[in-house]
Amino acid sequence: MVWFSPGFPVGAFAYSHGLEWAVEAGDIASAADVEDWLAALLEFGSIRNDAILLAAAWRGEAVNDLALALASSKERYLETAQQGTAFVSAARKSWPCAELDGLNGDIAYPVAVGCAAKGHGLPLEATLAAFALGFVANLVSAAVRLGPIGQTDGQKIIAALLPKISALAALAQGSTLADLGACVLRSDLAALAHETQYSRLFRS
Repeated sequence: MVWFSPGFPVGAFAYSHGLEWAVEAGDIASAADVEDWLAALLEFGSIRNDAILLAAAWRGEAVNDLALALASSKERYLETAQQGTAFVSAARKSWPCAELDGLNGDIAYPVAVGCAAKGHGLPLEATLAAFALGFVANLVSAAVRLGPIGQTDGQKIIAALLPKISALAALAQGSTLADLGACVLRSDLAALAHETQYSRLFRS
């Protein structure tokens, strides 16, 4: 849980995963909209794929190139590579393990987490749940800062999504790379459109 707290220096607060454009475009204007958007990412989108990739990395599969290639836009690539590389750098200094020593260059965030979790003997399903919860909590924080929801609504959304987070952790634990796939076109378009958004708080 320490790795997914706001205090762990991966810079997650700087990324909205396209939410900033979705708010600007009017796709997200209420707590219900935020919950639906994040539920789709858990069931059909990037959080689901990242969980599957994390599990593969935990099992020792070489999936970093695939994980980076699956980034659907320049900013999504930046988001996963910069957080992953920052995670490796911080973990090597405070939570060193042999599994991190072989990671060089751009490292996808779920791959970095999967390798570190394996290196420290952490159970896969619990790691997957913590990772997905951290992802959701960060996007809820972004939505609060963007204005369509308040902090209380944000906590209600996280609570409502906990069953989907647990279900994803269970699914990803037994997954293979054949389970990869996504269908969240509006989220992908939001990430692309954010690259040229005129006024921005976030890097993605």
